[in-house]
Amino acid sequence: MSLTSDEVNYLIFRYLQESGFGHSTYTFQHESLAHKSEYKHANVPPGALVRILQKGLQYMEIETHLNDDGTEKECSNPFTLIGNHRCEKSSPKKHKRDEPTSSPNNKRDRKEEKRAQREREKRSRREAEAPPPQPPPQEQPEPMDQDMEVETKPEVEATPTELPAASAVLVNGTSKPPLQPNGTDQSLHNKLISINDIISLQGHEKEVFVCAWNPVNPTVFASGSGDATARIWHIPQSASSTDPCNSVVLKHLPPLNESKDVTTLDWNATGTLLATGSYDGQARIWTSRGELRIVMTLHRGPIFSLKWNKKGNLLLSGSLDTTTIVWDATTGDAKQQYELHTGYTLDVDWLDNATFATCSSEKIFVCDVESSTPIKTFLGHRDEVNAVKWDHSGQFLASCSDDFTAKIWSLSQDTPIHNLEAHSDKVYTLKWSPTGLNTNQPDAPRLLATASFDHTVRIWDATTGTCLHTLAEHQEPVYSLSFSPDAKYLASGAFDCNLIIWDVKDGVMVKSYTGEGGIFEVSWNTAGDKLAACMSNGTVIIVDLHL
Repeated sequence: MSLTSDEVNYLIFRYLQESGFGHSTYTFQHESLAHKSEYKHANVPPGALVRILQKGLQYMEIETHLNDDGTEKECSNPFTLIGNHRCEKSSPKKHKRDEPTSSPNNKRDRKEEKRAQREREKRSRREAEAPPPQPPPQEQPEPMDQDMEVETKPEVEATPTELPAASAVLVNGTSKPPLQPNGTDQSLHNKLISINDIISLQGHEKEVFVCAWNPVNPTVFASGSGDATARIWHIPQSASSTDPCNSVVLKHLPPLNESKDVTTLDWNATGTLLATGSYDGQARIWTSRGELRIVMTLHRGPIFSLKWNKKGNLLLSGSLDTTTIVWDATTGDAKQQYELHTGYTLDVDWLDNATFATCSSEKIFVCDVESSTPIKTFLGHRDEVNAVKWDHSGQFLASCSDDFTAKIWSLSQDTPIHNLEAHSDKVYTLKWSPTGLNTNQPDAPRLLATASFDHTVRIWDATTGTCLHTLAEHQEPVYSLSFSPDAKYLASGAFDCNLIIWDVKDGVMVKSYTGEGGIFEVSWNTAGDKLAACMSNGTVIIVDLHL
């Protein structure tokens, strides 16, 4: 391996040029003769100098934190490019996950904190009333350069026993009445999901923030956690199966900062590649077997959202650094980087293979990958916009906000088609119905579901803007929604530890399950026979459905 001053000069020249330092670029170019370099026609990707420095820093960090026997040193001090590094082991009491939290009404520094903050508060109350847990057995540290690990032992765990119909539910250390049927005389006991229909996936060591089923294989499932890993699980056909739940561990180490959360993940349309975004600002592409293919490192802050386009040749990411990047999924190069927002880019969504929407603060931008300027700007929200989603026809864009509203937009006009204003607190997320109530009826309404911190879920007729049903069984903020593939059912997960399945047509509760942690995300597989929920206690449950 060789490194010449000519190569270094050309990388510095490209860095100055990409950063917009016009005068410095001109001066350095003539002093170093970089414009006459033999590399001037080389295919050097944007951000090459920064990427090389980051990789070098990672190798330095690995070398510093390895003992002579190959084991890893415990260290919580950040590793920086400049300055001497001193290893320190932080006290658990000072770890940021256990620090006192601010009021729930204050703005969060990141999207995941909106969810995690409430769970930390609930967890502290539970721990105050519960006996101290037994310490887990010590594990042998693993080599830092290992990117993946295959676990083949069975991971089907026992789940909490089924609650009797008349009993109270213990949630977050306090007793509350059990969930009541909504508009039906069927007993609560008959609505509980049986323990025999639950598969509990154990392995994550921190909160599980995100999950997604493979779009092609309905038994392959991915999850992302605060323990710096994602996992690809192979789920048995049924909960009664004796087959083990094998998982491939995707290690996101070493981190570029203290936070290790895997904050977002998305499968490509063919189910062959999984993209993950992390709080350390790096996006990664993995094969379905868990092999790391590409690491993308241009973001300067945590990645909040990550989406493949339909063709699978481009990947879109939004970050706390306020930027949005379109990546070439084959090479990992940045095709276009947008600096349009003044606040955190909280969500992104593709309309087609080239057009997408992004949201932040009060603004929504619609962009085309061939242009550095937006083709449409939507103004109307009065507070932070949490999510944007195109409907399946591509005609409408839905958004939801901390201003207690959701809105439906069209590219044909600047103002919202409908203002959905029934919620009494922040609207955190939304989902479009995949098919409508009945695909045999051409006039079937286009449905939109919204979830709010007011503890309710609402189902809307997006054509008229009418609220069809208010689903009000949850006792805490609702964080996730998922329609079944046939659109007959809607699943919701909340921080009251309850997973609820609703009948979309009648707006009644069909089934429910009470877990041992707040629910961050729910996801239905493409076959419609399994529903996943990821929880704050590090557990993922798979419900084998018989609806």
